[in-house]
Amino acid sequence: MNHDVPALLVKVGPSPQNHGCLGALRSLGRAGVPVYAMVEDRFTPCAVSRHLADRFVVPTTGLEEPRTLVSALLRLGRTIGRRTVAVPTDDESAVLLAEHAEALAEWFVLPPVPSALPRALASKEGLRRVCTEHHVPTPRAHAPADRTQLLAYARDLGYPLVLKNLEAYTRVRSPVVTHTTVVHNEDELLALIGPRETPSVLMQEYIPPADAEDWITHLYCGARGAPRAVFTGYKVRSWPVRSGATTRAWARPNPGLARLAAELCRRIGYSGVADLDWRFDRRDGLYKLVDFNPRIGAQFRLFESGQGVDVVRAMYLDLTGQQIPRAEQTYGRMFVVGQLDLLSATIDAWQERRVPPAVLPRRGTERAWLSWDDPWPAVAESVRFGGTVGRRLTKPLRPHG
Repeated sequence: MNHDVPALLVKVGPSPQNHGCLGALRSLGRAGVPVYAMVEDRFTPCAVSRHLADRFVVPTTGLEEPRTLVSALLRLGRTIGRRTVAVPTDDESAVLLAEHAEALAEWFVLPPVPSALPRALASKEGLRRVCTEHHVPTPRAHAPADRTQLLAYARDLGYPLVLKNLEAYTRVRSPVVTHTTVVHNEDELLALIGPRETPSVLMQEYIPPADAEDWITHLYCGARGAPRAVFTGYKVRSWPVRSGATTRAWARPNPGLARLAAELCRRIGYSGVADLDWRFDRRDGLYKLVDFNPRIGAQFRLFESGQGVDVVRAMYLDLTGQQIPRAEQTYGRMFVVGQLDLLSATIDAWQERRVPPAVLPRRGTERAWLSWDDPWPAVAESVRFGGTVGRRLTKPLRPHG
């Protein structure tokens, strides 16, 4: 790999414990690419990685005007001093880079994605419309315009149902839920919505776990949606349990799903890295698309080709004019987010009244945080995770007022 062109990990909003960002840093850094990162402070896991060329402390909130964020990126580009591959690590940064690609082109190398497409795909309602237009199965869903529609749609979908924040920036500006949330009755629904007259949520059909399998596809697509690297895997556990981010997954072959994901990207002309979540519904035998994240996925390091190429390396090679080596996906790899996977397995077993499964990863497993050639991020994460647990445990003891 020619690694003369640097890379910048771009983020919008607070997410210091983003292991996808760390995975991208390690993947490119180990290949010799000078990698820079936007971080919240000097002690985030990414900020202490040995593979980092330099860190920029830019504690964004997601409430800034786009022109402010673009100006900040241009300043970083001038500081780096040469054109740089920009790697979006969250939906908000993917939207920002796409919608302001022309202004950023002086300093950043970006995939030629249609400017409005990442926002449409990151929007839960926008994705539903894309799926409908291109005949891709997706769970039944509604986006209520007011409380009257909210209750009417809930009756149409039936309980339990799934709630998601509607738009890319909603989760950092005015989130209705902190993550994908299952609602079991009207009282729970109204408690979550609160006094909002215009709730910014998507209400989605609930597919019972007994009737479902969770699958993921990670892709890199070149110009006009040409798939250049496509990977498939099976999601074992998540945190929060059965509704959140992946904590354990396997790289498994699924040629039909790979074709479905690649064909969708080709039809809509999507260019860049993408992380797609699918739910296989045994009731009708269909793979249903539930999320399209137009950026790197937190668990993307699960996936590699026989040549050691993941989606981030594929993007870097393509955008710097280099050939992406052709090789089949390596199957049998496992990805684990240690402490969260332990919590997920324990709580899931308790809810199902069964003995918790073995959670120790086998040799060769890709770990989200721990790496023997780069140990300090795991230490930094342990400190932050311990602080988070401590604050939650002591919250009931703190005085209110």
